[in-house]
Amino acid sequence: MVEYRIEKSQAVCVKTGSPLEEGATYYAVLFEDGESFRREAFSEQAWYGPPEGAYCFFKTRVPTKQKKKRLLVDDDILMTFFRRLGGETELARLQFRFVLALILMRKRLLKYEETITEDEAEIWIMRIGKEDELHKVVNPRLNDHEIESVSKQLTAILHGDMGDFDDTLDSDDDRDPTEEDVA
Repeated sequence: MVEYRIEKSQAVCVKTGSPLEEGATYYAVLFEDGESFRREAFSEQAWYGPPEGAYCFFKTRVPTKQKKKRLLVDDDILMTFFRRLGGETELARLQFRFVLALILMRKRLLKYEETITEDEAEIWIMRIGKEDELHKVVNPRLNDHEIESVSKQLTAILHGDMGDFDDTLDSDDDRDPTEEDVA
């Protein structure tokens, strides 16, 4: 099987020399170039059909750079959420606290100490920074889908995309929380 190399197009129209802005529509043209292909970009304004010698062409768009979402809350607020959920026994809130604990561990604000078993439940013993106080976090043994769902709920709450805190933690609700619950 032959593998062809196609170079990335520069974000510049070869006809006008003008840069192609993010989101702009343009035509990408491939030319045979020995054992590979050469790619050239033509802005919509400079496009009058495929140039002579073109192997193929297609209309496309300059990708937009993905901006990383920043949380609207600081670490202290995350820690307050974590502490407030400490005495909860409802499954949805245990799941929420577990995912929040994973986030806090990733941010190095919460440290895993050990695992114990209480009433057939797996409990993670966690420490906040260098505090002496230990916190118990129930491992609800979430599957990938459940972790993703709880993570979306947490993100929605922290970004202020949803109304009532209690509504977002309804564990029987498999809908995407951004579909219908946005205020």
